[in-house]
Amino acid sequence: MAGTADFSLKPEVTEYLRSIFLNKEMLAAVGHQEAECRFQKLLTCLSHPPSYTCVRASTHLVPLEEIQRKLHEELKQTREVASVQIVPHPRIADVLLLPVDGPRPVEQLSSEVVVGAQCGSALLRGAHVFAPGIIACPKYMKVGDKVSVFSDLEGRCTRGATSFQGNKVFVGNGVAEMNRSHIFCSDKPLRGVGVRMVDPLYQSPPFDGVLPSLVFLQNLPSVVVGHVLGPQPGERILDMCAAPGGKTCHIAALMRDQGEVVALDRIRNKVERIRQNAQTLHLQSIKAFCFNSVDAVSDDPPQQTEGPPFPPESFDRVLLDAPCSGLGQRPNMACSWSLKEIRSYQPLQRKLFHAAVRLLKRGGVLVYSTCTVTLAENEEQVAWALSTFPCLTLEPQVKTTSTKINTQKNSQEESRLLPFLRSLTSVPRACWEPVCRLSSFVSSRGSDLS
Repeated sequence: MAGTADFSLKPEVTEYLRSIFLNKEMLAAVGHQEAECRFQKLLTCLSHPPSYTCVRASTHLVPLEEIQRKLHEELKQTREVASVQIVPHPRIADVLLLPVDGPRPVEQLSSEVVVGAQCGSALLRGAHVFAPGIIACPKYMKVGDKVSVFSDLEGRCTRGATSFQGNKVFVGNGVAEMNRSHIFCSDKPLRGVGVRMVDPLYQSPPFDGVLPSLVFLQNLPSVVVGHVLGPQPGERILDMCAAPGGKTCHIAALMRDQGEVVALDRIRNKVERIRQNAQTLHLQSIKAFCFNSVDAVSDDPPQQTEGPPFPPESFDRVLLDAPCSGLGQRPNMACSWSLKEIRSYQPLQRKLFHAAVRLLKRGGVLVYSTCTVTLAENEEQVAWALSTFPCLTLEPQVKTTSTKINTQKNSQEESRLLPFLRSLTSVPRACWEPVCRLSSFVSSRGSDLS
């Protein structure tokens, strides 16, 4: 996987993850050498994009085949993509997949532009360099110059620098669409593309503004979460930590926009983003509120209000896509968090669990998911929930073809999906290869809480 480095973490975090990964069950199953090899492969894979770009189709509006045809025409005509392959997912009826070509043999140029790690990750998924993301560029860079783009992994490059010799990773070549003076000396807010990528390390079409009401760019594990939840028309569903609304909108679409989907988030501008996404996708059943889900249940809720807090047992299904350390996102080239910060999420997740269980109707379904790889936020949380709430039982979920690691004796239905291999021999394998997310349990509430 030449071209990008392994996931850059603080040493204390790397050792913490190694101790988690090289657990007794893993060592007993494959031995220390193979376990260490798999851990290193995990770090490498996390810094690379998935083998496929996943697009969720608005099949509540238009049949999948028609969306596939329109997307092919749009990418070919307006995005100037000479050849693009779009294939339906073989097992998920509202997903289209576009193969990612890379890493490609791209020759580095002498002129260098430096961007932040977050921008660099976006470039690996097909984006162009927007001007605010540029940290450094050549002293005399002008429109039309060919440049190589590098990602600053440690955030040490000084804005406005003309060069940078620190820890950086090459992500491809592009053509400058702005002069240096426009980027760093203008009094006006920076907008627009600063460098248009023409020879990226990973070739994937950009999706900004592409068929906005018909396709939604979403990671495959996030799509799986909605299907595991299994919402039905006419039900009342709660998405507890909903921003930016991708899963919320998917839930509403799976219900054919019949019923009610309540979306909560603590940050007001993120709630507005949920509403905008719902409007773009022509979904009327979503009600979004700015509210802390920890406090979303009340035995004495306010009268004559449709918003939170809600009385106990208000929802048929609850999605707790909890705030987490996010170490399973791909591509993720760098994380500057300390071990203390990584460990800070478990208490919050448990507070949210308490609210989620109280809000769930008897016989309802609760799905807990994260996008991280730590045991503390995944398997340990599920084991804790099962012991804390006797009304919950663990149910099997969708089968996959990826490597699984079950490290709790009472959580065999959990699936930890690891992206060990990029070389794929079949579409089904490719479809699951990107998954780094634990969609850890589907639970049924069958008795009163003690």
